[in-house]
Amino acid sequence: MKIPWWRDAVVYEIYVRSFADASGDGVGDLPGIRGRLPYLADLGVDAIWLTPFYRSPMADGGYDVADYRDVDPLFGTLADFDALVADAHTHGLRVIVDIVPNHSSSEHPWFRAALRGENRDRYVFRDSGDLPPNNWQSTFGGPAWTRTPDGQWYLHLFAPEQPDFNWRDPRVHAEFLDVLRFWLDRGVDGFRIDVAMGLYKAEGLPDAPATDQAFKGESPIWGRPEVHEVYRRWREVLDSYPGERMAIGEVWTDSAEDLARYVRPDELHQSFNFAWLEAPWSATAFRKVIDDTLADMTAPTWVLSNHDVVRHVTRYGEGLPNSTTGLARARAALLAMLALPGSAYLYQGEELGLPEVRDLPAEARQDPIFARSGGTLPGRDGCRVPLPWSGQEQPYGFAPEGTAPWLPQPVEWTALSAERQADDPGSTLSFYRQALRARRGLRGALPDGLTWLESEEDALFFRRGALTCVVNCGVEAVPLPPHDHVVIGSAPVEGHLLPPDTAAWLHTP
Repeated sequence: MKIPWWRDAVVYEIYVRSFADASGDGVGDLPGIRGRLPYLADLGVDAIWLTPFYRSPMADGGYDVADYRDVDPLFGTLADFDALVADAHTHGLRVIVDIVPNHSSSEHPWFRAALRGENRDRYVFRDSGDLPPNNWQSTFGGPAWTRTPDGQWYLHLFAPEQPDFNWRDPRVHAEFLDVLRFWLDRGVDGFRIDVAMGLYKAEGLPDAPATDQAFKGESPIWGRPEVHEVYRRWREVLDSYPGERMAIGEVWTDSAEDLARYVRPDELHQSFNFAWLEAPWSATAFRKVIDDTLADMTAPTWVLSNHDVVRHVTRYGEGLPNSTTGLARARAALLAMLALPGSAYLYQGEELGLPEVRDLPAEARQDPIFARSGGTLPGRDGCRVPLPWSGQEQPYGFAPEGTAPWLPQPVEWTALSAERQADDPGSTLSFYRQALRARRGLRGALPDGLTWLESEEDALFFRRGALTCVVNCGVEAVPLPPHDHVVIGSAPVEGHLLPPDTAAWLHTP
């Protein structure tokens, strides 16, 4: 039986500002992406996910949307978007776009009208005297409330420039249903929903417990039951279009069981499985995440990095004396992820083995987290540095020669450019292409589940049909299970031993 494309797709996240700059202003854009579609098709992914490219003052890199139905001139035009979608489909790539329903920009016409005293019910405004209405904190630091000149307070769970919508107002529902149709009519294949567990807040806006800021517990802020009705209505819209349109939610929660509530036949198609991303380099931790996910999720997803977290090459190597260990583990984790049932989401640049950039100068940083914390938190700029495509110096082919990218690129990236790695069979880029080709070759031939095999304590062995995946998270080599041959390894696998920090796929009759 043919399964929907998204059930086992490999999706490549494009942080638009940092992928490719065709205009020469130092910021990535839609024409830049369009010019790199052959690279993505050759890499072997099935779909691309674009971060917000809508009109925005860019207080939070585009996640503060001023117009949900237009392209910001920084990124191009609606005609550029249409051409990108058409070309992507020609290359066999689906297109997923970000939608930001929890909040808008403070420059959105609705919020400008609200500041004039018109239709304030479309946002969360409260009278509260000289003190904020409750103890809620912004995820970017500081109170989640800002006072207006007339004395009322408005809610912003992120930056003050990102006021939260009031989803108890039917006009907000109608607006986003129309926004979905606008982009579906232009040919998009799906939506990634930002802060999907947000939207509704508890009636009366009670104080939050301390753990609430970490998206846990019985929260007055996150994961309110009313949000599920929103996605039921969205699912009706998606199902009314041909071509298996889909939606995936950014849902931060502390259990796979809770995550599964968003993924039901009449709600979202998928939710991001951040437990996999958060797991340490540990066979025990990996197995628990896999078991929990497969027990509760009907459409599992797996992700190692994205535009909001430290790149996993750096996470896996944190505090270790050998500078290459993080990359070795990252390559092994990719093989483990691609062998699991479900779909995999990649983040741009991970196929080049890019590490987090930790030494960005303070004056270059643009993440509001850095500013709102007074520089005590580095923010997310380190994983958003523009990609190195070619050449020996900045901008490394990201932009026309002589252009300064919006975030500076480290000189060490000369050796990591796509051009430098393309013809090197031992490079991370070549490894990703190999792994994705091998996975595509197995599509439709593997069962939905997996079987655990006996292994050493620090190793992880599982089987899906003729494929056996082995991962060694320990410090000593471990014996391999019986097999015909090695299909692919994250590092050379010789004889009958699997080296430390290595994964491999084995063919087993």
